[in-house]
Amino acid sequence: MLLVAIGFAVFVLMGMPVAFAIGISGALFFLQNPDLPFTIPVQVTISQTQNFALLAIPLFIIAGNFMNKSGITEQLLNLASVITGRWKGGLAQVSIALSALMGGVSGSAIADAAMQARMLGDGMMKRGMTKGFAAGIIAFGSVLTPVIPPGIGMILYGTIGQVSIGRLFAAGFVPALLLWVALGVTVSITARMRGYEPERRTRLPAREIAGAFRGGIWALLFPVFLLLGLRMGVFTPSEIGAFAVVYAVLIGLLVYRKLRRASFIEALEGSLADVGAVMFLIALSAIFSYGIVLERVPELIAEGITGVTENLNGVIALIVLFVLIAGFVVDGTVLVIMLTPIFLPVVLNLGGDPVHFGIIFIIAATIGNFTPPVGAAMYAVCSVLKCPLGEYTRESVPFFIAVSVVTLLLILAPQVVLYVPNLLFNRF
Repeated sequence: MLLVAIGFAVFVLMGMPVAFAIGISGALFFLQNPDLPFTIPVQVTISQTQNFALLAIPLFIIAGNFMNKSGITEQLLNLASVITGRWKGGLAQVSIALSALMGGVSGSAIADAAMQARMLGDGMMKRGMTKGFAAGIIAFGSVLTPVIPPGIGMILYGTIGQVSIGRLFAAGFVPALLLWVALGVTVSITARMRGYEPERRTRLPAREIAGAFRGGIWALLFPVFLLLGLRMGVFTPSEIGAFAVVYAVLIGLLVYRKLRRASFIEALEGSLADVGAVMFLIALSAIFSYGIVLERVPELIAEGITGVTENLNGVIALIVLFVLIAGFVVDGTVLVIMLTPIFLPVVLNLGGDPVHFGIIFIIAATIGNFTPPVGAAMYAVCSVLKCPLGEYTRESVPFFIAVSVVTLLLILAPQVVLYVPNLLFNRF
């Protein structure tokens, strides 16, 4: 596996697309093991795409694109402004609130960050905020998006690790709220130091507030319907993806009435590219994973980690540290796919809860999208705002610390994560 790891690192540093880097480096394992038939990479790649549970991923991607084309993003932006407009930091606070609200729509941190950079970036800088600050809060604020259902990372983790996706969905709400609070406080402190003003100083009329909530209510109800459908046994995780698509189309056609023929086709075209990229990555990861399992890499890593400490919290902290470091060079989605079968058994053997670990793992993996040198969300935001990476990195340190503090709290207090899923799924 050393040759595989070296090959993967070289390919990534060369700028090769990650899916190809994973597939080709995984194939090197079979080249150095001539006793293994070279038909296996083809077989495992095809079989990986035939996992019925993975059907939820393209369906939720399609639903998210339909929701965005239906005009719901503008409604959520208006609602976010109503909720946070009087807080110190103005549009920066609005950005965090919008990421939380968008969690029930897109489920993708990268998509949320790129969208907000175009919608709010120029406005932040016109209000005196630095490019680095604006880029940093837009990027790190999008960490909320995959933590709120239906996050794509949750579906991947639950499918690969055979963990209840319904419980994962339910477990995301409280951590997302804590992340929102931590980032909001960080923005408020910075705003006071630099003199960033609130977006408005007067209270809005009750009629305008009610109108904002009416406009965003259908997006707010979406994750609620998902949880109720799973909890009551109406849908399986795959079936609820189909429900999400129907829901998004009906909202766009009947409620907001902005989903027209042209926007419908645009949503399908965008979904085709998004689904192709994700599923291609999942398929080729099977080649890589085959060698990992055959070489007993999970057992070796488990022995190495437990050799340092056998304390469950200590082990999770070491895993989070490893994931954060790996996130400097590997995309968050790739980390979830590659590392779930390695680290989840380690945690389970020590008596850890797979849902508790999953939320922490997804947050840590998502942070990799915001950190140099290969963070996809970081590049998306910086390219839109034309922000130098050095300035972005310097201004993002407080946000990185805020998210890390929340992650540490979640490690030490598993009931913070597990309270809602235990409450909904009657398991104490």
